[in-house]
Amino acid sequence: MLQWIEIGSIGDIPRRGARCVMTPSGRVAVFRTADDRVFATEDRCPHKGGPLSQGIVHGAAVTCPLHNMVISLETGEAMGADEGRVPTIPVRVEAGRLLIQVEAQQVRAA
Repeated sequence: MLQWIEIGSIGDIPRRGARCVMTPSGRVAVFRTADDRVFATEDRCPHKGGPLSQGIVHGAAVTCPLHNMVISLETGEAMGADEGRVPTIPVRVEAGRLLIQVEAQQVRAA
């Protein structure tokens, strides 16, 4: 069963920035675009495991800080000539609060 958990407010993340959030299933990178869209992925590049939350957000993509792999925040797919995919995580904003979707068993186990 899936459930939504609150992880902070949208104001915690600057436009074109990201934050890393620890969840029961691991590190999640939460991104805010220049037009206030919010995305979440595992905080791990599919190439060398670089911390995507430290990457550069541009449009609806992030560039990994280690080797410049560009990842679509909408699909998690590598863009351009690169290959690979990072899992995306459902995220939403309610009255300025950020919520991500996780397995309910993981929340109880934490």
